[in-house]
Amino acid sequence: MSQVEVQLATRRHSVPRRPEISRWVSATLAAEGAAGDVSVRVVEEDESRTLNRTYRSKDGPTNVLSFPAELPAEIEPRLLGDLVICAPLVVAEAAAQGKAVRAHWAHLIVHGTLHLLGYEHERTLEAERMEARETSILAGLGFPNPYERA
Repeated sequence: MSQVEVQLATRRHSVPRRPEISRWVSATLAAEGAAGDVSVRVVEEDESRTLNRTYRSKDGPTNVLSFPAELPAEIEPRLLGDLVICAPLVVAEAAAQGKAVRAHWAHLIVHGTLHLLGYEHERTLEAERMEARETSILAGLGFPNPYERA
């Protein structure tokens, strides 16, 4: 069984409710036949920038950071890792891409959770595989394909 902890380090009104974020993580895990605990922290740009600089050597905020747990699989409870989502960037990107904010939130949560499960998108085939999984999971949640332009 999986547990999802949601931490809100922002007061922005655009942030989905904790149960909705948990449902998106859980749906992704279920679609992949995976289980484990995930922490989701929703932050402002300053915290995202600091983490991005510290862990990726990139000076600027980013929409989602994934920190997979580096623990042996046999350790219980199974900790999959942490996601950090930058609330202002989610809203700005949704507007720039002509997407519904809630749909973009769901996409980034699914995307980040797949990273915790080992998905990558550095190479074309990896990206295609990951995008296909995202699209399928999001469709199951009632969201449109995030890679199709409106």
